Amino acid sequence: MAGGQPLSFCGYNKVPDAYSVEKGVLNNGCFVDALNLVPHVFLLFITFPILFIGWGSQSSKVQIHHNTWLHFPGHNMRWILTFLLLFVHVCEFAEGIVSNTMMSTNHLHLFMPAFMGFIAATTSVVYYHNIETSNFPKLLLVLFIYWVLAFITKSIKLWKFAEFGIRFKHLRFCITALLVVLYGLLMAVEINVIRVRKYMFFTNPQKVKPPEDLQDLGVRFLQPFVNLLSKATYWWMNPLIIGAHKRPIELKKIGKLPIAMRALTNYLRLKDAYEDQRTGEDPDRAPSIWRSMYRAFGRPILLSSTFRYLADLLGFAGPLCIYGIVRNLEVPKNFTSTDKKMVKDFDVYFMHTTELMENSSVLAVLLFLALVLQRTFLQASYYVTIETGINLRGALLAMIYNKILRLSTSNMSMGEMTLGQINNLVAIETNQLMWFLFLCPNLWAMPVQIVMGVILLYNFLSWSALVGASVIVLLAPVQYLIATKLAETQKSTLEHSTDRLKQTTEILKGIKLLKLYAWEDIFCDSVEQTRGKELTSLRTFAFYTSMSNPPLLDQSGYVRHIAVKGPLSQSRSLGKETTRSFPSLRLQPNTGASRMPRMRSGELEEEARMLPSPTFTSPSSQV
Repeated sequence: MAGGQPLSFCGYNKVPDAYSVEKGVLNNGCFVDALNLVPHVFLLFITFPILFIGWGSQSSKVQIHHNTWLHFPGHNMRWILTFLLLFVHVCEFAEGIVSNTMMSTNHLHLFMPAFMGFIAATTSVVYYHNIETSNFPKLLLVLFIYWVLAFITKSIKLWKFAEFGIRFKHLRFCITALLVVLYGLLMAVEINVIRVRKYMFFTNPQKVKPPEDLQDLGVRFLQPFVNLLSKATYWWMNPLIIGAHKRPIELKKIGKLPIAMRALTNYLRLKDAYEDQRTGEDPDRAPSIWRSMYRAFGRPILLSSTFRYLADLLGFAGPLCIYGIVRNLEVPKNFTSTDKKMVKDFDVYFMHTTELMENSSVLAVLLFLALVLQRTFLQASYYVTIETGINLRGALLAMIYNKILRLSTSNMSMGEMTLGQINNLVAIETNQLMWFLFLCPNLWAMPVQIVMGVILLYNFLSWSALVGASVIVLLAPVQYLIATKLAETQKSTLEHSTDRLKQTTEILKGIKLLKLYAWEDIFCDSVEQTRGKELTSLRTFAFYTSMSNPPLLDQSGYVRHIAVKGPLSQSRSLGKETTRSFPSLRLQPNTGASRMPRMRSGELEEEARMLPSPTFTSPSSQV
């Protein structure tokens, strides 16, 4: 772009036929781009008065009284499509800016519609959020009209591109096609809201009440009820966090949990999943507690695994972006006039599909977005698994609580169930099962990380990467053996801990008799001996844990590449170094599996079958 050129929407007046419509209005690319501005201007013109005048005076009221919050049909899908729309608009804006720099005159129509589309998409999601919080769906008709107009104008632009021979090899055609698809999907979401809620074109609109939890002002945990952006960023917790900086948080300030997160609700869910496995053909067959856990809590685990997959895949975008940036700095590209591909019928520059990825500034922006999305998905995965683990622990604690209330004195006196076993069930067993759910996504995320890491190393090191991959295969049996030893050692540690608690309880109960017969040293030696066995098991566990960290598997391939083909270039070396986050093959002991037989020893499964629907309020119901 030549310096000193005035800004012009369709290009400077030296460009021939820049504003000519002799061949038809729709055959002029600039006027087609101007037509694409109409839906965005329409939305901003209609929604701004409603946002700043209609809801401006009620913003504080909405923040205090949240009993009108609800989600319209397709809530999460709308937010996901809007995020994708914003990202595509950013790509369209970047493509327009880069294309404009490749021309001798300024063409605002290359990037101004993308900029206005980004503002309109942001306004649409803010507008939709306010409609949800006020529960006034009739105002969604404005968004429906906007999606229809945007879909039509983008379809016209795509049709003209195809008519003049612009295909998928051009980036602008691909971006326009994606926008047509996204606007069409958003239009379908809007039609689905009209079909379900019947707020327009129907005589009997459907009235939907907010969730029961939101009608209780004592419920302050709003994570399940806020919009997708607030869920991802925990924005709804800002008042609580700000208040915590001013004064200590009280229990009344935190409030109650929603009904779906209470221990009694999760206990009934786990019990129902357990009972559903019983059939009339074989009533004596013991159902599987693992299958019950999957049926009761499998859906959030799958959701967490999906988030973990996305985070792991985005983690590999960083090395690729850094590799591209350094490579572009090593070999800068100087475009000449012969490199500029001008389409005759549009008189503008059209970038190749891969050309945008060769721009260092674009790669830097993509690197930033990839890191933000990776941390967001990773945090979402952690939150879902932690919440699910806590719900499972609350359900098991409620089950143990019921069992303790129904234990006969003969069970305790004859040693069938000791106080140490009950303490282990409550304090250790349920906690380990909770941690088992915390670590579940690692089981299926590790193969994806290994496969993608080997592919990335192969891109940097060629066949030398197979040397590093062979280390994975060779270490797999060793790591499996170490994980087995870890599980056995941990189980032994728990057994010694149970014995020590049992002996300590017996000493405290018979302390008068011990003092009378002067048996303190005998029982003290017994407890110290049991404690010594427990410490030995803990040292063995620490030893196996240290042995479960193998060397970095890519170093062998790196050394082989240097010995055979010489050192790597700066870009490949830096890209390879960023793979240091490559997952090491460390297998964790299956703590949950080792606890399940102990849970069965307490007959908790049979207790779940025999108990009626409880009406009690356990101490863990507020967990």
